[in-house]
Amino acid sequence: MLPALMLGLAVASSATAGRTPRSITNPILPSGPDPWIVRQGDTFYYMNTLGTRLTIRKTTDLARLAEAAEITVWTPPSSGPNAQSIWAPELHRIDGAWYIYYTAAEGGHDEDAHRGIFVIENKGDDPTEGTWTDRGRLETEHSGIDGTTFVNAGKRYFVYSPYVGPDSDLAIVEMANPWTLTGPETIIARPDRDWERRGGRPILEAPEFLAGPKGDLFLSYSASACWSDDYAIGMLSAPAGSDPLNPGTWTKMPQPVIAKAPDEGVYAPGHNGFFTARDGTNWIVYHANSAPGMKCTSARAPYIQRFVWSQSGMPMFARPTAARVEFVLQK
Repeated sequence: MLPALMLGLAVASSATAGRTPRSITNPILPSGPDPWIVRQGDTFYYMNTLGTRLTIRKTTDLARLAEAAEITVWTPPSSGPNAQSIWAPELHRIDGAWYIYYTAAEGGHDEDAHRGIFVIENKGDDPTEGTWTDRGRLETEHSGIDGTTFVNAGKRYFVYSPYVGPDSDLAIVEMANPWTLTGPETIIARPDRDWERRGGRPILEAPEFLAGPKGDLFLSYSASACWSDDYAIGMLSAPAGSDPLNPGTWTKMPQPVIAKAPDEGVYAPGHNGFFTARDGTNWIVYHANSAPGMKCTSARAPYIQRFVWSQSGMPMFARPTAARVEFVLQK
């Protein structure tokens, strides 16, 4: 499977017979760093980094995402630990409630040492409505960014990118509930490959969990500095039945699973999420630049592409493309 990954094995995009395909052009919005898509029933909820607030777009048709209003669900306080640089929002449905995990910096201290991950909760059915309750900062061992959560074997885990010396690593810790960490925190990956150290700083960030069809565990991540054209998506894997807290269970893919494709006009792809369509197909969303040298700005735009599973239960991703993709909207 690894050679197929490294070569960017082409993924079939034709719609299933009897279903109505919808053509979507990448990028799906003109701007949208750190994109996130989650589906609940027939509705897709979309978020991305805006820096000053948290907003959600709500639609039943991803091809018309640009027409969906940005609904502001939370704005930061004027001072305090989460007053500025509101980054990397993720919307999760957990035990009948909605949670948004986001990165923020302390007012007056917009630097790495004062960044952390925070969470808000909404017990309603629709995250664009109702009341959001501030559950505060997650008490991570290090300052850091880009928090995410997942469940494996009945236990909930939190993964983020801590600042450890000059590096950004990946660390995992168990959760007592969606806003409380418990037990020891373990670093499971460091930027030890050349392609993870481009742009002048060794960085692993933006971890995202993907459950394999055979019980294997996968964690994607973004590597190198976001201002580098070589920013790319890597992946860790662990066999079924593994303890996610044990760093020895995780194996790092030797090369990126998604990297720049200059012939397609796609540079610095990274900070991805995973979601499923209503027909059960699997999709990845990530941001990218459309030209070299665009660096780490709001010009980064969201792209989606389908991926499939190999017979051995490994994810296979196509090379990035700015072309149209067919997306099935109905069963």
